Amino acid sequence: MRDNGLPCLDMIEATPAILRGLMCEVSGEDARWKPAPGRFSIAQVLAHLSHTEGHCYRTRLDRFIAGDRPEFDSDDAQMHLDLYRDADPEDSFDHFEEQRETNVEYLRNLAPGAGDRVASHREAGEITLAQMLHEWALHDLGHIRQIAELVRARKYLAGAGSLGTPYQLKP
Repeated sequence: MRDNGLPCLDMIEATPAILRGLMCEVSGEDARWKPAPGRFSIAQVLAHLSHTEGHCYRTRLDRFIAGDRPEFDSDDAQMHLDLYRDADPEDSFDHFEEQRETNVEYLRNLAPGAGDRVASHREAGEITLAQMLHEWALHDLGHIRQIAELVRARKYLAGAGSLGTPYQLKP
């Protein structure tokens, strides 16, 4: 592996292991639990991560590298809710991990300066690949936090008894 100066690669690479650790005691039933109607379950978050890894981030990455100033539309997770509804959490996670490993390897092997490549985003305007990598890390961290809250609410809050009362969970 060479240092090509791209930001966030260590964080992006760490995400699957962080998620695996958060879910070490989560059953399939726990993964499908929803805290309220209209909220995502862990299984749905994993399906979203798997879907966006290939259909958003990898697609954009390929277009950044292949084209000169490609144009990107916004990616709206709400458009894909049907894909996430009945997804198997383990299958989604496995697919996400495989894609992430491939994507990180690809990113680590890009030439120095690749982070300066420019695209036009319909909502954000001109963006660089380096900026997209920062957003990718932000996206990961948001879903890490979301899954952590779901795990806290589903697996540990009730077991804490009155010690859990002060926690203000928002799964």
